[in-house]
Amino acid sequence: MVSSTVTQPNRPGPTPAGRRGGRRTRKIIIVLVVLLGLLVGADFALAAAAEHTISQKAREQLQLSDDPAVTVHGFPFSVQALSGDYGHISVHATGIPVQDTLRDVEINADLRDVDAPLSDLLNGDVDKIKIGTLEGQVRLKESDIARVDPLSKIENLQIEPSTTEYVQHGDDAGTDADGTKKDESGETDAAEDESSAGIRLSGEVQIAGERLEIFAFAMIQLDGSTVRITPERLQFGNDKETTVVPQDVQEALLPNFEADISTGGLPFTVTPTAIKVESGALVVKGEAKDVTFAGVSQG
Repeated sequence: MVSSTVTQPNRPGPTPAGRRGGRRTRKIIIVLVVLLGLLVGADFALAAAAEHTISQKAREQLQLSDDPAVTVHGFPFSVQALSGDYGHISVHATGIPVQDTLRDVEINADLRDVDAPLSDLLNGDVDKIKIGTLEGQVRLKESDIARVDPLSKIENLQIEPSTTEYVQHGDDAGTDADGTKKDESGETDAAEDESSAGIRLSGEVQIAGERLEIFAFAMIQLDGSTVRITPERLQFGNDKETTVVPQDVQEALLPNFEADISTGGLPFTVTPTAIKVESGALVVKGEAKDVTFAGVSQG
């Protein structure tokens, strides 16, 4: 028997035209990727320039030592810039001095529905920027509040949140010693964010030549543009052991914990709508509508 070898026909290789077409496609993709990267980079650069301009102007008007953080939200920035309409711009700054008392005010401001022509931003003319809605939050630290008269008479002033029930009724309110109320699971409820709140102020006072730790339980309320602290009762001691202060001593000491803080001179002036007590600080929130950048950044 005679065997024969079966051979496969040779497959044709890619034609020169096919090879050229593949290389051309890869080149087009590379060019598109590079162009897209350049456009994105240019967009971010333009946004950074606008943010820097707003930051410098805010630094000047708020008398800051450093530029505040400014963020223009939304992408791409160029679309917003060409139209002059921005959905959301946020500003954050710390260490703001206010008058002769407050030296370390912290602000967070959210500017929404902002009308700012690109030419004005690039030229630094931001005073006439129109803001549809401004939501502001001002944080007043206990170190600043301790400078407000007559709280300046209290040494080592500290601030903690409490509840209305504990401020008014103490241990009979069914709350913890720090004034936070427990639910059935034993968890504590956070203080509600509204126009009034309970607050616990503590510090040291001199009585008959003796230094004593004292706790003042007070209500803090918004009265127009004023934050009003009204003490209700006092306790001596610490968190573990406290004693009720005699009524005559309370009447003598309570005025030392009564104070008014005007928000009219604060930066990004808005109408206060809510106040909250945090550990070591008071937070005042407010809102303004249809204002200009210059108008809200000057207290």
